[in-house]
Amino acid sequence: MSGHSKWSTIKRKKAKMDAQRGKVFTKLIKEISIAAREGGGDPESNARLRNAISCAKAANMPAKNIESAIKKGTGELPGITYEENSYEGYGPGGVAVLVDVTTDNKNRTTAEIRHLFTRYGGNLGECGCVSWIFEKKGMIAVSHKKTDEDHLMEIVIESGAEDVKSVDEAYEIYMEAAEFEAVKIALGNSNIEYEEAEITRIPQNTVNLEGKQALSLLKLLDTLEEHDDVQNVYANFDIPEEVFQEV
Repeated sequence: MSGHSKWSTIKRKKAKMDAQRGKVFTKLIKEISIAAREGGGDPESNARLRNAISCAKAANMPAKNIESAIKKGTGELPGITYEENSYEGYGPGGVAVLVDVTTDNKNRTTAEIRHLFTRYGGNLGECGCVSWIFEKKGMIAVSHKKTDEDHLMEIVIESGAEDVKSVDEAYEIYMEAAEFEAVKIALGNSNIEYEEAEITRIPQNTVNLEGKQALSLLKLLDTLEEHDDVQNVYANFDIPEEVFQEV
């Protein structure tokens, strides 16, 4: 199993715990606000906003919070202006790490992200140093409990998906970003609920890590994920299953 799939499994489990604590709301509110600011407040004509609202509902965010975030994005309500930015660097063992952030203070966030890279044996690099390694893809996760693999394959491949992988307790469906909405619609038309749906970045190659380097990398990725300004973290690693069990 690739490092991406392993890491996405950990993030899904963590997201469920974060949702229970309400922590995930902060990131979702930022995404909704920016999506509304960039593409307007109507989810019917704004695919990014539509997906953000869907994720918010899946996390049980109250409707009033969603509406407020949209209005702050469109300027109908006063709110903080957020800026999107990406950081690129290397983790332990030379693993490529790409971090997407949403911040209201770029200088503060840059200093804090740089500190985290250094703390766990990595270093922040220049723009473009690792982004070329990652390919933008759509990814939708469906629980094994919702359907069987053959039925799922038939539906999603016909609607534009490229691959389906069984990972832990879910099927991960991958497709070109342009086919993301079509596959989501096909699942909806078949009454198949999904656990997660996102535009993600898949590494074209991976770096094998073991021992202390593997643990240090996972600590770096987890700490980055915990940062309030961080929206997404991507890395091109592969780590033995037993190391993940320790985590």
